[in-house]
Amino acid sequence: MYSKFWPKGGLPGRLHHYTESLVTFEYTAAAARKPHSLIFVGGLGDGLATTSYMADLVKALNPTEWSLFTLNLTSSYQSWGLGHLDRDTNEIAQCIRYIKEYKTETFGEGKIVMMGHSTGSQCVLHYLHRPNPHTTAPAFDSGLEHTDRLPLDGAIMQAPVSDREAVQLCIEHGFGKNSPSQMKEICDKMESIAREAVGSGGSYDTMLPLELTSAIYPSNTPISCRRFLSLYSPESPHIPGEDDLFSADLSEDQLASTFGLIQQQGLLKHKLMVLYSGADQAIPGWVDKEKNLARWQKATNHGEKFEIWDDKYSAIIPNASHALSNDDQAEPRKFLVEKVMGYLGEAVAK
Repeated sequence: MYSKFWPKGGLPGRLHHYTESLVTFEYTAAAARKPHSLIFVGGLGDGLATTSYMADLVKALNPTEWSLFTLNLTSSYQSWGLGHLDRDTNEIAQCIRYIKEYKTETFGEGKIVMMGHSTGSQCVLHYLHRPNPHTTAPAFDSGLEHTDRLPLDGAIMQAPVSDREAVQLCIEHGFGKNSPSQMKEICDKMESIAREAVGSGGSYDTMLPLELTSAIYPSNTPISCRRFLSLYSPESPHIPGEDDLFSADLSEDQLASTFGLIQQQGLLKHKLMVLYSGADQAIPGWVDKEKNLARWQKATNHGEKFEIWDDKYSAIIPNASHALSNDDQAEPRKFLVEKVMGYLGEAVAK
């Protein structure tokens, strides 16, 4: 189905191969001078240019020296159920290194900012706080080769939501044709299957039955037991899964081990900007968004010891849906673009 947010006839740009099989598309006019780069990473199910508000960002960036990159990862589109954050951020690091070399050769030194939407926010935080390079060697992804991650001149997270809380919301209210009790039964069954498969310690992923996963996730999307447990995180809040970075019930110590390590890793030259969608469908009503932002800010800044959190541009976007894609989202999209443009202006001046 054609998206009304993207102009008919398309937008000009260049397609780049940053590996032999992975590409990134740069929105830019042929003769434009664009030394600075905004690299956009979507969420679960996203791929090249699938997040509609990118069209607003492309338009706003057009008269500036910034170009916007959208990229595909091994986990893009329907492959997210087989992915994991180490692989995602390794591939993002390869893309950033390619863009850095390409832009420097073409225009001289420029700035690079990474922006993540939804699970793309998990990639941003994972990129910034994990050991560099990654140190894990998962048996289920034995061919994974870790790469050094370059420092970023800025980082933006938009719609950082908890997948665990989103599933809890489905259980509480029911989802699709399934009642709350039916959703609870389905999730319990998936958890049981997943625990047994992961506990067997095999070298390969085991897939959950599609008849179960389709009750929550898009139909015909393969989801491994391992990735489901990472997202569903049944041991949380005491032992959160790898993907459980933004749940409201995580402890101060747990936030200190993620947000709190950004300064120590030294991969962020400017500040961290976070935009919460005020009417995000994936966030339960019991979650206090203002309190979440304040806790993340405190953890990032180590209280008031550092000033890594961008307090000027971080915000809750009034009335914004998760991806700002509804027909009533003109004002939220304008708000988002103004915040991003202000942040990028200060990142250049840094």
